[in-house]
Amino acid sequence: MKRKPVVIGLIAVALLGAAGYGLYVLGTKHGMGMNAAPPTATPGPSAASTNGPAKADAAVEPVPQSIAEGEEATRRHINAGIKAGDIDPVTGKKVLYYHDPMVPGNKFDKPAKSPFMDMMLVPVYADSDAGVDKAGSNVTISPRIQQNLGIRTAEVVEGMLSPQVAAVGSIAFNERDQVIVQARATGYVERLLVRATLDRVAKGQALAELYVPDWIAAQEEFLSLRRMQGTDLAPLVDGARQRMRQAGMSDAQIALVESSGRTQPRIMLVAPIGGVVTELMAREGMTVMPGATLFRINGLSTVWANAEVPESQAALLRPGAKVQAISPAVPGMKFDGKVQAILPEVDPTTRTLKARLELANPGSMLVPGMFVQMQFMDMRAEKALLVPTEAIIQTGKRTVAMLAEENGRFRPVDVEIGIESDGQTEIKRGLQAGQRVVVSSQFLIDSEASLKGIEARLNVEPKPTAANTAPRYNGTAKIEAISHDTMTLSHGPIAALNWGAMTMEFKLPKGGMPRGMEAGDRVDFEFYMDAENLPQLTRVTLLLPEPKGTAATVSGSKP
Repeated sequence: MKRKPVVIGLIAVALLGAAGYGLYVLGTKHGMGMNAAPPTATPGPSAASTNGPAKADAAVEPVPQSIAEGEEATRRHINAGIKAGDIDPVTGKKVLYYHDPMVPGNKFDKPAKSPFMDMMLVPVYADSDAGVDKAGSNVTISPRIQQNLGIRTAEVVEGMLSPQVAAVGSIAFNERDQVIVQARATGYVERLLVRATLDRVAKGQALAELYVPDWIAAQEEFLSLRRMQGTDLAPLVDGARQRMRQAGMSDAQIALVESSGRTQPRIMLVAPIGGVVTELMAREGMTVMPGATLFRINGLSTVWANAEVPESQAALLRPGAKVQAISPAVPGMKFDGKVQAILPEVDPTTRTLKARLELANPGSMLVPGMFVQMQFMDMRAEKALLVPTEAIIQTGKRTVAMLAEENGRFRPVDVEIGIESDGQTEIKRGLQAGQRVVVSSQFLIDSEASLKGIEARLNVEPKPTAANTAPRYNGTAKIEAISHDTMTLSHGPIAALNWGAMTMEFKLPKGGMPRGMEAGDRVDFEFYMDAENLPQLTRVTLLLPEPKGTAATVSGSKP
């Protein structure tokens, strides 16, 4: 009775073991069949009817779009003995080479496992639809993947750029607002009314009183001639008046002597401007000689601010640019001014240049030595092409922007940049108004390009061609006609090419005809001579119409 349950348990265990082993063998055979099945050529109608819909789908399998599909294709190539240069019978495409998508710079001529990663190599096909155009310089990304990558674009626009530069500095006297009070004749200081340096004085305020003995003789002579009766005394009186001028008397003092009829041996020195006395060389009772400096006065209506500007930002400043300054010593006040000069000297320790600014000083609240913070606001008069700064990629050797084209295509473009301010960067060459550039996910696009086998990546120097090595020439002209691939311009002489004024055809820019232009418009243009020695436009910018009554002029030059 006790043996029966034991036998039943042993039989159940044996059945479970047999079932598990059977499932294991079945799975192993199925996996081996998937990995070892050789690829077959595209089946015809009979094959399609024999193998069913699944075989028909496999026959039109597209070029691998993912790493997993690429690895599966490599396994097929290993089993079928396909290598670089052969035609894949499934895709109908020629295999160029194999590479590891994680290390795309290395190429292999045979399918195999990657020596770098625990994965299979991935084939790259000729004339593939996997995102590479025939030129090998574009990558095409579907809208779904663009959304997943978070790609954003911005339009290249024309505008004026205001460089925002901040600097610190200290206040100093405006040396152009400075006067010197001197003695004009030998005399004595009888009274000194301003007795200390840095005393504030107002315009016309008395400074000192001098007694000048040498004036008495000249004044007595003049008064004696005035008292004489007779004719032809006017020349003698004029001569006496000139001798008083030579003695150092002013016209006001001579007029006082003439009107009072008495000698005036004393003179009161007054301040020509308001400010502070920065130098005092006079004391009561001292003798002064002609030309001796008695007072030096600096005005405070304007002051200088010596700003320390990093040399990397010095190119953003120019004389005449507006500036606003604040000082912790005068909270709540802003002082307006302008850049007076960029001093030609660099501090070797701090690598900064000195910018001399002239600030208005209402109420004389700013005094030398005060610390100020300055914000430069230089609004450039000329228009420039602007893109968001985040759209610029600097690789070390090149400056690149990723240009967004139609149908989800992207390509890197070499650009020449100018100044940068407030998140905007000036583009001097490489782009045109109306084009769109990528402002986010540029490096993801570059990675996508590398996965698809694009040769011209961001960090690869472009091959020298006439488009990027030929000299550029500039000029202004009038549009005579526009066709689908040329523009007829009437331009002035271009000295660099020994061209006279003429009307001729130019090839349109590579990016196509700029928008908003028509025959009769005045334009500024740039071009180079291509490999066929034909003029190729690189930039065309619309100019404002000339005022009525002004003759149109055109010119040309080599930058």
